[in-house]
Amino acid sequence: MAALLLLPMVAGERRYNMYGVMFYNLENLFDTINNNGQYDLEFSPKGARQWNNEKYWLKQHNMAYAISQITTQGTPDGPALIGVSEIENITVLQDLVRQPELKQRRYQIVHHDGPDRRGVDVGLLYNPRLFKVLNVTNQRLVVEGRPDFKTRDQLCVTGILAGEKVSVIVNHWPSRLGGQDASSYLREAAGAMARRTIDSLLLDDPNQGIIFMGDLNDDPQDKSCAVALNAKRNAKDCVEPGSLFNPWWEILDKGVGTLGYRGSWNLFDQIIFSEYFLRNKDTKEKPGLTFLRAEVLNRHFLRTSEGDRQGYPLRTFSGGVFLNGFSDHFPTIIYLVKEVP
Repeated sequence: MAALLLLPMVAGERRYNMYGVMFYNLENLFDTINNNGQYDLEFSPKGARQWNNEKYWLKQHNMAYAISQITTQGTPDGPALIGVSEIENITVLQDLVRQPELKQRRYQIVHHDGPDRRGVDVGLLYNPRLFKVLNVTNQRLVVEGRPDFKTRDQLCVTGILAGEKVSVIVNHWPSRLGGQDASSYLREAAGAMARRTIDSLLLDDPNQGIIFMGDLNDDPQDKSCAVALNAKRNAKDCVEPGSLFNPWWEILDKGVGTLGYRGSWNLFDQIIFSEYFLRNKDTKEKPGLTFLRAEVLNRHFLRTSEGDRQGYPLRTFSGGVFLNGFSDHFPTIIYLVKEVP
């Protein structure tokens, strides 16, 4: 076990501990076994991508390396919590946390097999020295008039972070297949379900923080986020208990996103949180967990260095060609701080 977990930040005579909360779409982290018929054939040795052991372990190494590089002076052991999406099963996450780059962090896993037709799920990795799990639930999206519709379940993990009760909800909302407008109602339904989950959590215990994260397949200003989930653009508008702040709205306005296409950026990978983490933001004292900043982790090694996709995420495949990259999404992170007594 590492002797050093946190390096307190120092501001004047005050000292703070910092905690990173990260989200990362791992872009089709599949094993090589076809156990889902036609939907899984693509990621098998006989499939179009010729997904074999060599490619699988290269992918695992790349994802572990990327996560291992997300450290700061205040978070030398990396993020305390990492929400992930596009993972096939718990086995691929077990292989990930056992990679040499991550093994010493001893990340633990929360995972649930959902009903998605492609077989992809969401999950949560957590540092057990910083976060203690109390309860896990999963919410299944049911769309009126679409009894055959299947997508990823929403994973809710309640636990203790820095001595405080925090519920983390990990999502991967329905895609834009068929067009953004035509498919918007599916993501609006996902946003409404998430809002109900948040309200229920706060009704049960108003004195807890809520962190909502995921690949939402929509931007902060889209109806699913701004209306159905009701995540607000400005922190000053988040004064009522249960109100949600979305720091990525302003970041996208500055031209920074997590995935790009034909010269424009989207910011689908969002980490949204309740006003609980804003209560001490404008005071010198930080007796409780307090939001510090949000960042798109567009590190140089995660970017394509040449061609028409220069500056965009360096993905695993492009046009059917194996690039030995990372993901078609950049990860995102928020940092929380708490004063050391």
